[in-house]
Amino acid sequence: MSVQTHRLKNGLTIVTESMPGLESSTIGVWVQAGARNESEAQNGIAHFLEHMAFKGTKTRNALEIAEVIEDVGGFINAYTSREMTAYYTRVLGADVPLALEVLADILMNSIFDPREIEIERGVILSEIGQSLDTPDDVIFDWLQGVSYPDQPMGRSILGPADNVKGFSRDDLSGFVATHYGAENLIISAAGMVDHESLVKQAEALFGDLPKSRAKPAALARFVGGEKREIKALEQAHFTLAFEAPGIRDANVYTAQIYSMLLGGGMTSRLFQEVRERRGLCYTIYASITPGLDNGMLSLYAGTSEDKIDELAQVTIAEMKRAVDDISEAELARAQVQMKAGMLMGLESPSARAERMARAIAIWDEVPPLSQAVAKIEAVNVAGLREYAASVAQSGAMAMALYGPVASAPSLDDLHNSLRG
Repeated sequence: MSVQTHRLKNGLTIVTESMPGLESSTIGVWVQAGARNESEAQNGIAHFLEHMAFKGTKTRNALEIAEVIEDVGGFINAYTSREMTAYYTRVLGADVPLALEVLADILMNSIFDPREIEIERGVILSEIGQSLDTPDDVIFDWLQGVSYPDQPMGRSILGPADNVKGFSRDDLSGFVATHYGAENLIISAAGMVDHESLVKQAEALFGDLPKSRAKPAALARFVGGEKREIKALEQAHFTLAFEAPGIRDANVYTAQIYSMLLGGGMTSRLFQEVRERRGLCYTIYASITPGLDNGMLSLYAGTSEDKIDELAQVTIAEMKRAVDDISEAELARAQVQMKAGMLMGLESPSARAERMARAIAIWDEVPPLSQAVAKIEAVNVAGLREYAASVAQSGAMAMALYGPVASAPSLDDLHNSLRG
């Protein structure tokens, strides 16, 4: 397997990886703009725009966009994150040119028919309503909001319903004009794909796209705070968050291994102590979400009303204990888990294409996997304990609670206990 890159004169980047033995390919266009690139009044528009890309172009209506891909056995989809928007297809190798032509069509020729805007507005409002009925979704939006208050990084990807109700055709076109310039686009393909042919076709389809690159998003600042909503639910939903390194930070691998041994699997400290030994919950885990300039360590558990106080206290106790007694065995297990998870996760062309697009957005190149493996292996116990201590002594902490959570301790109580 070999990664090849090419940059067009207008700044658009094409990256491919041929995967011998595969008959299919994933090809997509990643736009370096997401929810954190929106103003407060625009919050939700990147996601709305992602929906509208499939609702009709100058040459195809919504059904024809779906048919042209599904008629060759492929599928087409998209997603919006806080930092990127992706439009991608999975097709047989012979149909890669068709897939790229369709992607170019929906990205550059969408007409934003007012009737389709109204239809999709209703769909998105239903999506927002569904998310509000899903405590797991709600609480992580709240956690993001109290971690990064009054800034784009703290806003939801779907946006508030009032914004969605007001977006116009001009709003959508304006966001495209600002953020969909050639320098903000990455075409990434993996599987049965020919690099030179793809570059030639991309030049023909995207070569005249304006070069403009949008202004970078404002730096994210982890602030912290608490949001608690008492509601008669079956489960009490409990989350904590701490600032973590961004993806470019040298400490990001240490932070990821720390989160893994803390709450990354069945052998993790939180799973063993909170669930297995004490039976305080069914689900508990920790994870790191590293952004371009800032990251977040988050912990989640769902429990019953009468157990939430003990669960919160035991979680803090485990974080304190990690400062002094992380072992070589735990480190070795977490390193193997992280390497295996990364490598096994890249056995599909979709995962490979995603990885390459993100790498170009982050580093402007695709580092070899061996480099990531070496950085994972370089993490040591001393560094892990030092990182655990930095989390325990963190100056900022966030907490979101939802459900029967009246008896849960306050953020200040937990923060003082962790730092004490």
